[in-house]
Amino acid sequence: MKNTATNNNRPAETAKPASGNPTNAITRRHFLARAGASAFSLTVLNPNLVRAAAAKSGASTGKKVVVGGHPWVYAATQPNYDITPVLPAIFEDMSYAGLDGIELMHTALRPKEAVERIGELSRKHRLPVIGMSFGGAIWDRAQHQEVLEDAELIIPRLAKLGGRTLGTSVGAAPKRKTEQQLDDQAGLLRKLIALCQSHGVVLNLHNHTYEVADNLHDLKGTLARIPEVKLGPDLNWLVRAGVDPAWFIRQFGKQIVFMHLRDQKQDGRWSEALGEGDTDFAAIGRALHEIGFDGDAVIELAHEKDFQRTRPLRETWKLSRNFVKQVLGY
Repeated sequence: MKNTATNNNRPAETAKPASGNPTNAITRRHFLARAGASAFSLTVLNPNLVRAAAAKSGASTGKKVVVGGHPWVYAATQPNYDITPVLPAIFEDMSYAGLDGIELMHTALRPKEAVERIGELSRKHRLPVIGMSFGGAIWDRAQHQEVLEDAELIIPRLAKLGGRTLGTSVGAAPKRKTEQQLDDQAGLLRKLIALCQSHGVVLNLHNHTYEVADNLHDLKGTLARIPEVKLGPDLNWLVRAGVDPAWFIRQFGKQIVFMHLRDQKQDGRWSEALGEGDTDFAAIGRALHEIGFDGDAVIELAHEKDFQRTRPLRETWKLSRNFVKQVLGY
């Protein structure tokens, strides 16, 4: 997750603008402030009522949603974003926070001893590996062989660890992608999807801002060529691209098998924990239950470079995990 700039381009036709009204957002600080009051917004926040409404509509599948963590917040402080040296701390923190699993960064699986090392940490902390994030210049035919060779190395290793999902970013081009570039992008994606399937892994398209800006140009280009591809939206990047996450969930719900959760304040800066910003997670929760979402929901913490933490990361993970349970019902 290297794209940290806010993108103010708002899709002009089908994409719906994200709400910036903090009075409509259900945040953790609002939750704590009202927790002792009997009149506390039960119809909005109570996950049991949200699930009941979904069940009544026939949308809920009843399948448990796995709530995991992605280690970007650690990678952001490491040379070359390499989390290998801090993997023990990552597993310990996420296990302490009560997360159901971990989505690794693909670079952690490149070392020869990666499967043995990560497998031992996973067993020790009882934290399953559910998948990994992966990316490259998939739109650039000149880089296809390099990307494919990397995938052929690490996807079998992911499968050995029990991972079952590959969140894939297609890469940002210098300019708006041409039809030929979108054709090339789809061609390599088909090869990656087939490689994943041969190892029991499901590829999903993970977006940053560039895939969903410009009226969803990049994403629409892929969907036009691979209509059946699964989606794993990052809901915060949707917000930063000017796309309403609740609208996106309802629009593409049948294909969404995965999602990244992150929060930000009204000024656009990321909050320390999930629920301490102004993102309208109540609306997101309603949309997820309407579509009967039963995939993986992965918390991905991120902070601006000048941000000063007020608590240990493990506590921030725990607060974020509890917020997902309280507000989204997972």
